[in-house]
Amino acid sequence: MAQLSLIDEAATVECGNQLAQAVKNKVKQGITVYLNGDLGAGKTTFTRGFVKGMGHKGNVKSPTYTLVEPYELEGWHVYHFDLYRLADPEELEFMGIRDYFNSQSCCFIEWPEKGYGLLAKPDLTINIAYDNEQRCVSFEVNSTLGEQALSALMEYYRS
Repeated sequence: MAQLSLIDEAATVECGNQLAQAVKNKVKQGITVYLNGDLGAGKTTFTRGFVKGMGHKGNVKSPTYTLVEPYELEGWHVYHFDLYRLADPEELEFMGIRDYFNSQSCCFIEWPEKGYGLLAKPDLTINIAYDNEQRCVSFEVNSTLGEQALSALMEYYRS
């Protein structure tokens, strides 16, 4: 478990960007990340940093109404899920949820509890909470890949 204080939106984007660098350069395969936090806590902001860090040049929008936003990048697939409005977890089966999880896919899932039992287990769980004007971000490692990614990320923050 590790924790960071991020002073503003730019710092949250940068943290996501640095996690992307860790995945690309150290882990070198896809990961699954669960994102927890209240509405507006910064889950999509963090994911935006990751997607841009993986090489996406355009807009990164919240998939609140579409459930998933795919990003096809050079050698990578990044999928940003927002399950907040999911009415029934069975909807995930209809969209072929299991096909999204593979070694070339980075899956970021907001509100993962809504898809309980149908989602791949996370490599990392990221909890984002308000701390006055800042964000407190805690990371839970759930696999060897998650441990490698978090270790590389924390190396950046220690330097």
